[in-house]
Amino acid sequence: MLRHKSLFLILFISKLYSYDVVITNKDINYNEVININMISQTKVNEIKKYCKPLSYEDFKNNKYQASHYMRKGFVICEDDVKNYKKKSVLFDFGIIQIEKEGEVIYENDEYIRIKRKDGEIEKIYKDGRLR
Repeated sequence: MLRHKSLFLILFISKLYSYDVVITNKDINYNEVININMISQTKVNEIKKYCKPLSYEDFKNNKYQASHYMRKGFVICEDDVKNYKKKSVLFDFGIIQIEKEGEVIYENDEYIRIKRKDGEIEKIYKDGRLR
């Protein structure tokens, strides 16, 4: 009888000192925008000493972007994410407007070079031609 009481007491105390954390439901790539469907809230008994866990409400209120690759079941800390800033370039070809994600790295009278989110550099001519 004493064993059952002590076991119950240990389980109760372990739930008292558990941390509410957010973990990933699937693998998240580098610089991928994290939405609510990719994460879930759970409790863990131990976290790393340097980890400041984010709450589920933080992800509801703000948009975050992964600062590195995260595997399924990874505990998300403040250092693992950064605030999402939309970087896009709007091209106006008269009647047609095209919006591309990325940032302008070079521009002259003939073309514009854009660095996309995946690191690839794209060259777009201002007169609309491909090459």
